Amino acid sequence: MHLHFLEDGPALLVEGSRRVLVIADLHIGYESGLARQGVHIGSRSAGRIERAAACVREASPDLVLLLGDVKHSVPKTSRQEYRELPLLLDTLREHAPLKVAPGNHDGGLGQFLRPHELLPADGALIDGVGYLHGHTRPAPALLGRLIVLGHHHPVVSLQDEVGCALRARPAYIYAGLDEGCLAGGKAAAGGGTRLLFMPAFNELSGGIDVLQVQGSGLGPLSRCMREEEAEVYLADGTYLGSPATLRPAAGHRPA
Repeated sequence: MHLHFLEDGPALLVEGSRRVLVIADLHIGYESGLARQGVHIGSRSAGRIERAAACVREASPDLVLLLGDVKHSVPKTSRQEYRELPLLLDTLREHAPLKVAPGNHDGGLGQFLRPHELLPADGALIDGVGYLHGHTRPAPALLGRLIVLGHHHPVVSLQDEVGCALRARPAYIYAGLDEGCLAGGKAAAGGGTRLLFMPAFNELSGGIDVLQVQGSGLGPLSRCMREEEAEVYLADGTYLGSPATLRPAAGHRPA
């Protein structure tokens, strides 16, 4: 199995016996959510959909997998989402079969999907890799494998050349899972489950610093990840180091 990072997404191509292109946290309808809070900007979904289509064209996958939070409004579906979700889904279907792992924002999404496109909320195995959004416990069949998840929108803060301004950049976190913690027991030594947290595709949706993901309380997998052995990567696959080396107290400035 090989992992290929598509920086222009960010998106991930998982290549085994099948080529699976994974996109997490599109949050179509995000702009209407901002409008309800008094912040009015035009929809950027057209550019977002074209960016997704460009990733599909680049990767030539056998399957496109949307890793949850395809839509944004909770619990209802906004007018923006009714307009834009069909365009997104039909655009992707033109290139490859489609599957969706539902997220916590995806209530009502099923009405836009075709039979067999919606995966279980606790995840599914595809070509030996587990996929789920990340707000729920994984199905037992996913344990002992690589699990790819979204939901947390990880970002890493990088300093500019003079060490002043901070920029939040989308990031991946690769870490082990404490399966004893997940089961509600004592920490377990070993365990073969690995986690790959994906950054959000939506460029407006913000994120959680990689140093705060474990303590964010956003899901059982982040709470039980083994941060001490985690690795952080930028959207293009550049290796930055462990969370420990990225802490300000460590005196390390990633390039």
